[in-house]
Amino acid sequence: MRSIASTATCEATAVSAPVRLRAATATRFADYLVLTKPRISVLVLLTVSAGFALGSADGWQALPLVHSLIGIALVAAASSALNQWFERESDALMQRTRQRPLPAGRLSPAEVLFFGLVAATAGIVWLAVFVNAMTTVLAAMTLVLYAGIYTPLKRRTSFCTAVGAIPGALPPVLGWAAAGAPLGAEAFSLFALLFLWQFPHFLAIAWIYRRDYGEARLKMLPTRGLMPRVTGLMAVGYALVLVPLSLFPAACGLAGSAYVVVALVLSLGYLGAAIRFAINESLPTARLLLWTSLVYLPVILVTLVWDHFSLLS
Repeated sequence: MRSIASTATCEATAVSAPVRLRAATATRFADYLVLTKPRISVLVLLTVSAGFALGSADGWQALPLVHSLIGIALVAAASSALNQWFERESDALMQRTRQRPLPAGRLSPAEVLFFGLVAATAGIVWLAVFVNAMTTVLAAMTLVLYAGIYTPLKRRTSFCTAVGAIPGALPPVLGWAAAGAPLGAEAFSLFALLFLWQFPHFLAIAWIYRRDYGEARLKMLPTRGLMPRVTGLMAVGYALVLVPLSLFPAACGLAGSAYVVVALVLSLGYLGAAIRFAINESLPTARLLLWTSLVYLPVILVTLVWDHFSLLS
C-alpha cells in the first residue's frame, strides 16, 4: 500500500511540476506586461498611427508604419518600466499602485531596470535603422522627458504635470515624422491638441487619487483636499482653451468641415464635464470628466484622419 501511495505521489508531483512551471512563467510574463502599462501604450500607438496617417502624403504605407509602431512601442514600454523603477518606493505607499510587480516584490529592481534599458536601446536602434533620424531623436526626447525629468519632478513640484504633458503630446508628432513629413504648423497642431487635452484628464485623475498622492508625498495637484475648487477651475481653463485650439488642425488644412463640427461638439462636451466638476468637485463628477476625456481623444483622432482622407479623395 505504501509503495502504491508513493508511486501515486511521485506521479502527481511529476505531472504538477510542468503545470507549476507554466503558471509561474505566465505570472512572470503578466508582470512584465504590467510594467509596460499596456492601456497607456495602446493609446500612444493609436495617436502615433493617426499622426502617421496624416503625415503620409500618398496614404498609408504598411511596412514603415509597422516599423514605427514596433520601435515606438519599445520606447513606450521602456518609459513605463523606468518610471516604475524610479517610483518603486512611492508606489508601495499608494493603494492604487502597491500591487504593481516592483512594490509587491514579484520583480526585483535590477530586473526592471535591465528590462527598461534593453527596451529603450532596442527601440531607439530599431527606429534609427528602420525609420528615420527625426523619429529617433523625438522618441529619445520623449523617453528622457518622461522617465528622466517628469518622474523625478513629481516629488519636487506640481509643475511636473506641465512637464509630463510634453512627452504625452509627442506621439502624434512621432507618427508624423515617421511618415517622412516635415515638422511644421500641422505637426504643431497635433502636439497642441494632445497637450491641452491632457490637463483636464490628469487633473481628474489627480483629484480622484489625491489622498494616495499625498501619502506618497508626490507634488501633484490637488493634494489631501487642499485648494478646493482650484482643480476644477484649472480643468475648465484648459478645456476652454482647447475649444478653439481643437480647430487648429483644420486651419492648417489637415481636415475640413466635418472635423470642425465633431471637434466643436466634443470640445464643448469636454468643457461641460469640466464645468460640472468645477461646480461640484466630487467622485462622480471627476469620473465623468475622466471618462469624457477617454472618449474625446480616440473619437477626435479617428474623425481627423477620416476627414483628412475624405478631402484627398
